[in-house]
Amino acid sequence: MTMMTTTAPILVTGATGYIAGWVIKQLLEQGYTVHATVRDLTKSSSFQHLEQIASQTSGALMLFQANLLEEDSFDEAMKDCEIVIHMASPFLVTNFKDPITDLIDPALKGTTNVLNSVNRTDTVKRVVVTSSIASTYGDAVDILKTEQNQFEESHWNTTSSAEHQPYFYSKVAAERKAWDMQKAQSRWDLVCINPSLVVGPSLTPSTQSGSVEVIQQFGNGMTLFGVPPMWNGLVDVRDVAHAHIQAALHPKAHGRYIINAKTMTLLEMGKTLRQHFGGRYPFPRMIAPKFLFKLLAPLFGYTRKFVDLNVGYPIYFNAERSKQELGMQYRDVETSIIEHFQQLLDDGIIKKCG
Repeated sequence: MTMMTTTAPILVTGATGYIAGWVIKQLLEQGYTVHATVRDLTKSSSFQHLEQIASQTSGALMLFQANLLEEDSFDEAMKDCEIVIHMASPFLVTNFKDPITDLIDPALKGTTNVLNSVNRTDTVKRVVVTSSIASTYGDAVDILKTEQNQFEESHWNTTSSAEHQPYFYSKVAAERKAWDMQKAQSRWDLVCINPSLVVGPSLTPSTQSGSVEVIQQFGNGMTLFGVPPMWNGLVDVRDVAHAHIQAALHPKAHGRYIINAKTMTLLEMGKTLRQHFGGRYPFPRMIAPKFLFKLLAPLFGYTRKFVDLNVGYPIYFNAERSKQELGMQYRDVETSIIEHFQQLLDDGIIKKCG
């Protein structure tokens, strides 16, 4: 099994991302040299928090400009690296214009371009790719096909497409491409991290993430009159970052790892927030019937097919492999949800009440 050295730089793509910031922070705090890619080096406001973190740690940060859709774009940043953590990919479940341009191309072509750079960089021994539980299932109804009533690493999403669940499709297409490219050579090995919905504090108020959208809807009135019976796997962003680092450095890490702390319904998430923040915000108090949500779904950016296949089906995830092989000990996600909402208040993304 591949043994990792501690002196070579570690490349993290998509450095301004929500999870990537925490990965970089933890690596810097452990004294590593991090090569981090951003889309535009002239927009220093997007990565100044990383530079500030680096100045307070024993690690070193080097920033490089790279674009997922440009071939050879990652070659310079990857030079001399033994570990590549590929995290750059969009997370837009509803707020996108064109699924191919906004989601699928950046995910699939980006993974291809990064791994082509890996193939050209002789020093690379291991690649860690940020995938998603979206690679393990297409719709919540798929839980009925599982033997243990939970999704696990052996499951694959076979039902998503550019027309239906395009974000899910972008994740499974990119992960499958990564595995195909890994199997076509023998120098570097691959580990995929498959987190559920990531919650918890961000290192910057400018972070754009689908999980921010989910928490934000609890404070903007969208859920005031009820939420549909939907379940989410949840995990703290700091745990996801730790899982990436364990996958990168642990000699025996291999394959796919579901990263998930627990499953909660949207109503349970709302109750958690109401218990902490009180009644000042429009947190949901009841379940919205499936037929009603189906009627109104297009107003919220969802198709009626999505409602048919995802509302009313409890979903669960088996994260035992991550505990046994990566040593994961998961944080309490109720606290993570509260911290996440508080940060949205502090950053002005949600208007403070009272």
